[in-house]
This record gives sequence, C-alpha cells and structure tokens, in this order.
Amino acid sequence: MTRLQTRTALLLASGFFVLGFFERRLIYYPTRVLEATPSAVGLEYEDLAIRTADGLRLHGWFVPGAGAGWTLLFLHGNAGNIGDRVENLRLLHDLGLQVCIIDYRGYGRSEGSPTEEGLYRDADAAYSWLLARADVDPERIVVFGRSLGAAVAVDLCARVGCRRLILEGAFPSAAEMARAILPLPMLDRLLPERFAAAEKIPNVRAPLLQFHGARDEVVPFELGVRLFEAAHPPKAFVPVPGAGHNDVWIVGGQAYADRIRTFLAEAAPPSAGRSVPEENR
Repeated sequence: MTRLQTRTALLLASGFFVLGFFERRLIYYPTRVLEATPSAVGLEYEDLAIRTADGLRLHGWFVPGAGAGWTLLFLHGNAGNIGDRVENLRLLHDLGLQVCIIDYRGYGRSEGSPTEEGLYRDADAAYSWLLARADVDPERIVVFGRSLGAAVAVDLCARVGCRRLILEGAFPSAAEMARAILPLPMLDRLLPERFAAAEKIPNVRAPLLQFHGARDEVVPFELGVRLFEAAHPPKAFVPVPGAGHNDVWIVGGQAYADRIRTFLAEAAPPSAGRSVPEENR
C-alpha cells in the first residue's frame, strides 16, 4: 500500500469513527437519574436486574396485575429512562396488563453504553426473562415499542414469534429518518446504525397495531405509513389526530386505551411457534 493509500484509508477510518460517534450522540439521549418509580402513581412493582448475553446488568421494573391475561414488554424511545414512563405504565396497568419495562444499556441504572446491536441484546434478555417467569403465559406476551423502541420491537418479534405487536411513532429505518431530517447526498449510506425495521417487519407474523401522531414532529407521518405497508396482515394503522411524537397516548385518551383493549381481545391467528431469542440476525 502506498503512503497516499495509507493516508486515505486512515482518513476514511477516522471519518467513519467520527460519524459513528456523532450519530450515536444524535440517536441516544439517556439520562441516569430516575425521577419517579411506579409507586409514585400507586403501582406495586418489582425491581429487576436482568443479565444480557454479553454480561451487562439491566435495570427494569415488573408491574404485576392480578388475573392479568396479557403481559406487555415495554421498549421505550431514545431519550430519558424508565422513570419518565410511570404515568404510561399506569394506563397500561389499568387496561388489565402486567408490564415489564427495562432501561437499555447506558440508560437509567443499566450498565454499558447504547448501540444498535446492544439494544437488540437488551430486548432479547428481557423477553427471555419473561419466558422464565411462572406468572407469565408465554403465549400471551405482547411487545410494545415506541419510537426507537419500535425498531427494537420489530427486530425482536421478527425472530421470536411474539403473539402481539404494538408500535407507536415508528419509522422504517435510520437511513429513511436521515433522508427526511437532513437530506444530504450519500449520508444515509454512511450511517453505522441501521435500525432497518422495514426490512425485518415482513418476518413478523403476529397481529400488528400501529399508532402514529398525525402531527408527529420527529418521525414524519408518511414514514410510519411506509413501515406499516411493509407488514403482513392482520394489521391496523391508527392515526391520532392532534398528537405529536411523545403524546400519542395522552392525546389519544380513552379511544387509544380502548383500541389496545380491543386489539388484545381479538382472536389470535394459529400460533407460528415461539423461540428463545437467538444471537444471529
């Protein structure tokens, strides 16, 4: 290799490193301090310490429900931590669900630093933990993903055969988001983090319920539609008039809650089987 080739290779490698660093700073906005716990909204809960396949300890909560038929795995968005979701936990619990919510690596009290593959491992660990609980029916686990968590939820359900999938504020890929937010030539092809939900969602065989705020200021409405169009039926897309990116469940109100309740009460299609999460993707 000539000196010029070596210098070019080093510059390219440095460029990818810098791009990856800044992209991750733009994607992930974790906070460490938990401002609230479920007890703040009158919910009993268990503190969880879940070990991932690569040895990190994740923090989370399990909110039980007496006689709950469904257990919901809550995969949150890219900012804050689980302490910012306690009001949302109460709404879900009031629907008769028991809820497991985790903080990804680098969020809240969870160890490590966030990466795309790391978040997938975190979801795997939480799902496997649920499967091991005696009070969780493995055939009645619904996976819920909001915003960035929607991409994580799609990845999980594409591999493990979950029974229900609920998405909110979802996007088809990081590349599509990059083109929508900052339409620079070739930028989308250089992003280290892909979150390619649209490529994976055809492998999801569970019924899908997808919400999207009609005034979403973060994920353009048409991107949510694009992901939905790539999914197999049975599926339902629910626009929420007047809602932005972070207040869909608030603006949606009782109609939002009722739609989830109806979705979970609908007859399930024949089981496609289930599996413990696999490392290969």
